[in-house]
Amino acid sequence: MFMNFETLSPVMQAFLATLFTWGVTALGASLVFFTKTVNRKMLDIMLGFGAGVMIAASFWSLLAPAIEMSEGLNVPIWFPAAVGFLLGGVFLRILDKFMPHLHYGLKKDQAEGIKTQWHKSTLLVLAITMHNIPEGLAVGVAFGAAALGIKSASLAGAIALAIGIGLQNFPEGMAVAFPLRRSGMSRRKSFFYGQLSGVVEPVAGILGAGLVIFGRSILPYALSFAAGAMIFVCVEELIPESQQGGNADWATIGVMVGFTIMMILDVALG
Repeated sequence: MFMNFETLSPVMQAFLATLFTWGVTALGASLVFFTKTVNRKMLDIMLGFGAGVMIAASFWSLLAPAIEMSEGLNVPIWFPAAVGFLLGGVFLRILDKFMPHLHYGLKKDQAEGIKTQWHKSTLLVLAITMHNIPEGLAVGVAFGAAALGIKSASLAGAIALAIGIGLQNFPEGMAVAFPLRRSGMSRRKSFFYGQLSGVVEPVAGILGAGLVIFGRSILPYALSFAAGAMIFVCVEELIPESQQGGNADWATIGVMVGFTIMMILDVALG
């Protein structure tokens, strides 16, 4: 089965991998069919876990390869990684400033971005969608890099990244679906909105893979751009949200475990 996957085009590989990550988002959202509430401690641990996965993936799967690929370019070896990383953060900051969205656990009047009269469900979906854009982009860029035959980028490493992103998507689906279920929305609608936040990942994955295939010179910048965007999400949203429920120590342990698991996945497979 792995060999069959290996023969696919990198765009198709990225598409299938991000379908998987979207599916895990839907799996997290599907828990609303079994219960109306979620244990806050468990959710905080899982949010921390997701942050740990993304932090580890940002270095081992994205920044480290970007630095290695910068050797031989007509710029200092640190330049593409530094520029791409900062641009990724700027991109997410712009999205954060202008896209209307609402973070988990907050009231509708605490929504960020341009003020609108959109329903709370839409704002919650948009908040998680902002997370998923850089995640899908990172997976796509990783598969595109592997297809170019670059030593520091392997197909196994791209698969490890997709697995890690998938694992941390599980609580994101829950973070949309459960607040909606508690507000009185039906199980089916709560699930629908919960999984909807992951739809953007296949689109971003295809875009990421296509960009690096047709523009190899931008690859170090693209990898580090995805890393910067993911670190922005972790520091600005995931980690603070995991610390607000009175389970800071448990959430921090979640970060450590998530980081360790992603590190093992990337080093062992990449």
